[in-house]
Amino acid sequence: MELNGLHLLLTYQCTFECDHCFVWGSPWQSGTMSLSLIDDILQQAIETGSVEWIYFEGGEPFLYYQVMLAGISLAVERGFKVGIVTNSYWATSAEDALLWLSPLAGKVDDLSISSDLFHFSEKVSQQSKNASIAADKLNIPIGVITIEQPECPGISTVGQIPPEPASIMYRGRAADKLVPKAALYRSQLFTECPHEDLTNPGRVHLDSFGNLHICQGISIGNMLSDSIKKICQDFNPSSHPIIGPLLEGGPVKLAEQYHLPMNNAYADACHMCYEARKMLREQFPHILTPDQMYAVTS
Repeated sequence: MELNGLHLLLTYQCTFECDHCFVWGSPWQSGTMSLSLIDDILQQAIETGSVEWIYFEGGEPFLYYQVMLAGISLAVERGFKVGIVTNSYWATSAEDALLWLSPLAGKVDDLSISSDLFHFSEKVSQQSKNASIAADKLNIPIGVITIEQPECPGISTVGQIPPEPASIMYRGRAADKLVPKAALYRSQLFTECPHEDLTNPGRVHLDSFGNLHICQGISIGNMLSDSIKKICQDFNPSSHPIIGPLLEGGPVKLAEQYHLPMNNAYADACHMCYEARKMLREQFPHILTPDQMYAVTS
């Protein structure tokens, strides 16, 4: 497996507690990267020989602004392209947004802002407008990520979420909060993973505990135990106890292989997969991890 990008979950903490959130982000979540961990990640990224992009995400990465800035500077110094995903809570005015973004000018190649009815009271929030004004002045490339409500159709995505309004993926908090509002479909329809390339994804998410997520909540290794390069070299999707069944027949095959008591209908493949994974966590604790991804708090 060859990686082009590492998406760092700088923190699981967030200013919001959105119903559609994959990672159960909230003000009460725990798990935040230190600068020394970021430094180690960047060194391991260099050793892969293939990683070009480093993204800073969350949760909300601007909550740990100084660590984020220092991490971005390290990434730029080492030749990486840098992206950020944020909800722009900090852009309370165009002038304030300029203050927040000025230190990032010339360093950030992609600023992605989440703005929709999950985050704000309007799809295009005033915060996103303020951030866009400031980013334009600073020549920082910017895009807006919008997730549609359950009753509104959006495009189905593979890999990174595009700037066009996208449909909900019913995993994480969405599986708990939004399924009652969604249309349900026969479980036997879900014979593939429609959103991730589970063989060679190109990018993975990496959290503060060292987990490399090929999909949020499915770890393919831990960079605190093995190097990112070794994890990628050793990754065998067909023999992986979770990825293997998903490649063979999607969530249907995953449920069948482990004889799980599933329902007859689900909102989408992510919903069925997520519910199956919750039942398998005790059997595969080092793969279906961490607790934060499954709303388990101490």
